[in-house]
Amino acid sequence: MSSHSKFATWVFRGAGVYGVLLIGPMYFMEPVLVAQGQPLSHPEHFYGFVGITLSFQLMFLAMSRDIVRHRSLIPVCIVEKVVFPAAVWPLFLAGRTPGIVAAFATIDVLLALLFAISWVRTRPAP
Repeated sequence: MSSHSKFATWVFRGAGVYGVLLIGPMYFMEPVLVAQGQPLSHPEHFYGFVGITLSFQLMFLAMSRDIVRHRSLIPVCIVEKVVFPAAVWPLFLAGRTPGIVAAFATIDVLLALLFAISWVRTRPAP
């Protein structure tokens, strides 16, 4: 395994572990949100977001096992990491979401950048 693919392997493995640890517990957050006076008006949106996001984290982990073989999926992963901050930052700037959410969205931007670097570095030799 080249040092370039090792970098990408660790980026995707790290992103997957981070994501599972961050997103997995959200399945159990509804009682906490209700206790804070924030009941879910559309639980299907919340649980849909959690489920799809968790699925991508598992995909990152699977890709990390053979990143060169799965290189063609990296642009899709970049999109996954950009869409959340693209929604959150305008909401934050409009005062419609808390700063902690914008902070986590910023981590996704950094991961998108690492994914892009991984994509370029794992380019097949001519």
